[in-house]
Amino acid sequence: MQTVFVTGGAGYVGSALVPQMLSRGYRVKVLDLFIYGREVFDSIKRDANLELIQGDLRDQALLRQALPGCDAVIHLACISNDPSFELNPDLGKSINFDAFEPLVQISQAAGVKRFIYASSSSVYGVKDEPDVNEEMALEPLTDYSKYKALCEEVLLRYQAPGFTTVIIRPATVCGYAPRQRLDVIVNILTNHAVNTGKIKVFGGEQLRPNIHIQDMVDLYLLLLELPAAQIAGKVFNAGFENHRVRELAQMVQTIVGFDRVAIETVPTDDNRSYHVSSAKIARELGFVPQHTIEEAVRDLVAAFRAGKLPDSMTAPRYFNIKMMQAINLQ
Repeated sequence: MQTVFVTGGAGYVGSALVPQMLSRGYRVKVLDLFIYGREVFDSIKRDANLELIQGDLRDQALLRQALPGCDAVIHLACISNDPSFELNPDLGKSINFDAFEPLVQISQAAGVKRFIYASSSSVYGVKDEPDVNEEMALEPLTDYSKYKALCEEVLLRYQAPGFTTVIIRPATVCGYAPRQRLDVIVNILTNHAVNTGKIKVFGGEQLRPNIHIQDMVDLYLLLLELPAAQIAGKVFNAGFENHRVRELAQMVQTIVGFDRVAIETVPTDDNRSYHVSSAKIARELGFVPQHTIEEAVRDLVAAFRAGKLPDSMTAPRYFNIKMMQAINLQ
């Protein structure tokens, strides 16, 4: 049985991933600050193959204690998205970059065989080309994406026989999870549509790549199983489709109900347009997303209507930056 160490495992993607890893027969160690609570794991907390470690990624002594015996690392932990990073740039750098190389070194020394890193498709910056692929230059526009790109450089230096490294550049994740985020575009639009009946679109022609959270879970599970030679030292984009913001709003309006949702379009100075190609991961790994963005919207609508996301317009736990402010994370 493989043991997998998941940093940030109680976050948005981790909260969906960890239960499915357990159901596949993995032992899982989760390292997390649990600032959004432990209840995300209520349904699995008695599983003998789950170990929850409340701690800080920057605590190297804790890493040296926790990592021996682990076969793989999935590194999800970070200060996620530009606004959260900019709230406290020093904090963001200390977690997203300064803690990264020690984590890699300690993992390798502890006998970890595979290190999977969640980077970001934002590392490309804004490109004019219609299909942005992994061979193109990285031109990050923000500190968040700059440090994601720098971590990629660090990790690739450690690729070696017996220590397989692979980098994923995900599109923006969307859909329902036990630790819900409502500060990413599809989820924002759906929250406002269901709970206010209004969607405000800034501009609308900008492209935004998205991927359903279940497809991200499926990808991480696949990366644990593939032969090392297929992924060693490689970088892959992971997205579903590149939609215009206007199209995403119309999609949400259609699913929630035309009679219930009004769309207001307003001018914007932010015309950043992101679009990525996921042809390489399909070609080399056979990974093709199976879940549509419409499905993510329907899952969220069902969760709202079932009362699973109370106080969704105001509760800090759904918004990374609000929670960081609320607890004064240092």
